[in-house]
Amino acid sequence: MFDCFFPDEIMDSSYDVDYEKLFADGFRGIIYDIDNTLVPHGFPADERAIKLFERLKSIGFKIMLLSNNKEGRVKMFNDAVNVQYIYKANKPAKSGYLKAMEKMGTNISTTVFIGDQLFTDVWGAKRCGIKNILVKPIDKHEEIQIVLKRRLEAIVLFFYYRKRKGKK
Repeated sequence: MFDCFFPDEIMDSSYDVDYEKLFADGFRGIIYDIDNTLVPHGFPADERAIKLFERLKSIGFKIMLLSNNKEGRVKMFNDAVNVQYIYKANKPAKSGYLKAMEKMGTNISTTVFIGDQLFTDVWGAKRCGIKNILVKPIDKHEEIQIVLKRRLEAIVLFFYYRKRKGKK
């Protein structure tokens, strides 16, 4: 019933992902959401994000920021990490994900998406067939519309964990 929203994987943080393993497994492109995935909502790239992006580039990844925000917000973050980006992506629409892969020169089997929301980030990636990793939001203080979505996400995650438990 909720399978279309179930993430491929759940991690505590974008900073906990084993990127070397992803690269060894054949992934070459990473698409990221920004807010509450890499930094708190509205924040510029911090030292931790800058170091992560330097590390990813040294591994050999191509990186794309995919955000529903306006260009000013995305550019502010990107000024410090210097990767490609798409703003006003209209996630979960497939077009932004497909455009991101085209710009990076990757495809669905070599791309992973990392984000903090089920109904935009994960669902959009799943609709395109891209491996996806759901991370826990960095900051618990969010706008009311996101708070309401988080309550719905909790229901979906309840069924996700119940299904996973049944497979063991």
